[in-house]
Amino acid sequence: MRSGAAPRPGLDGQGLIAREGSLARVPHAFRPVVAAARDRTADIFGERLHSAYLYGSIPRGTARVGRSDLDLLIVLREEPTEGDRAAAGALDAALDGEFEQIDGSGTLLVSRAQVLSDLERHDLGWFLACLCTPLLGADLAGHLPRYRPDSLLARETNGDLAVCLPRWQRLIAEATAPGAPPGAVRVRVRGISRRIVRTGFTLVMPRWDGWTSDLYEMAEAFAAYYPEWGPRMRQAAALGHEPTDDPAVLRSFLRSHVEELGPWLVEEYTRVHGVKAARPG
Repeated sequence: MRSGAAPRPGLDGQGLIAREGSLARVPHAFRPVVAAARDRTADIFGERLHSAYLYGSIPRGTARVGRSDLDLLIVLREEPTEGDRAAAGALDAALDGEFEQIDGSGTLLVSRAQVLSDLERHDLGWFLACLCTPLLGADLAGHLPRYRPDSLLARETNGDLAVCLPRWQRLIAEATAPGAPPGAVRVRVRGISRRIVRTGFTLVMPRWDGWTSDLYEMAEAFAAYYPEWGPRMRQAAALGHEPTDDPAVLRSFLRSHVEELGPWLVEEYTRVHGVKAARPG
């Protein structure tokens, strides 16, 4: 960054990504949800818990009652077990069922060693250090570097879209099949739409030279460099912000975004940034 220049969006004066979110920004309506998540997480995982974090719209202060989901990252001292994953799933179901303020709850369960590993330094490590707000325990961000919106970060965060596309096709088929659980379409629309927008944004992030978690801002940043794909990216941002339960929308989204935009994104991302380092399994 030039000396004396104003910081780009989401960056500090040194051109490093500023950590977003804080407990002070949690909207009043969501504070009982956060308090329950904090207390129950501590009770469930006990001494095995290293730390817990919020991320997403709630700690950013932009959550909407009845529309936004609760996002948790739980770091254990050891590798999570199947029992741990079942307990996290039960916690999510209980919070979602009890609090009308949220539209779903999702918990990522990882180990301390994984967060601090060299392999995850520019993916999970960056995610914790920049996008997560400490809720419980000792903050691992102090063990991680500061990050710039560069090509390495772009590659290691979203350079694996090729792996996602076939899985998304399966998930969409399951969500639109007879007998699918209520809300399955909305969950898939929201999750896949957001990932596509974030991938489009990180494709251009080093050129844009900044950071944002706002889906609409991400879509506009992308469209400035790839205007021919702009309308589809804006549609994905809208669906990520306001997901639908309409199976027809999800099927149309499959054709337009997963089967057409998706392969183009994979090819262009590989050309510009390369492919994300492979993970075990």
